[in-house]
Amino acid sequence: MTEQELYKLRFPIGKFEKPQHITQEHLREWIASIESLPERIESVTKYLNDKELNYKYRPAGWTIKQVVHHCADSHINSIVRFKLALTEDAPTIRPYFEDRFAKLIDYKESIDASISILKGVHEKLGILLNSFSEEDLKREFIHPEHGKRFSLEETIGTYAWHSDHHFAHIQQALKHKGVFN
Repeated sequence: MTEQELYKLRFPIGKFEKPQHITQEHLREWIASIESLPERIESVTKYLNDKELNYKYRPAGWTIKQVVHHCADSHINSIVRFKLALTEDAPTIRPYFEDRFAKLIDYKESIDASISILKGVHEKLGILLNSFSEEDLKREFIHPEHGKRFSLEETIGTYAWHSDHHFAHIQQALKHKGVFN
């Protein structure tokens, strides 16, 4: 497999590209994508058996189970990051080792709890994100891994991309039907 083919499997929708000017339309689309993720994941996974849930989306990639559990963990962190930025002055957020989380025992278990988490977190995220004022959207946090500040409006786009990115991984794993296992 070529580097280009592996890249396409790793980033099926490409990498997030922040628009030069973030519009209300961008925000509406991004928030809708975030709000719909739990239902999208549930709709494509609810009838999968354990073998299918262990399909990988690329060689050396995560299984569908790991992707779903990762989305729950990541989006728990996202709501905390949004709330910290709303309640503190440019806080430094705490990163975590996603690859290490994916090796923990819960990532091998049923995805039901993670889907429940996603439903609750995304409902709360929708309420929160839809309430942001123009001033709120400009609030920032510092991500120490990147050594830079991120505005909340950009972060909404990042998490919408993250939602779509991992949903595409699930679809990709199902399309390839375990060929990468």
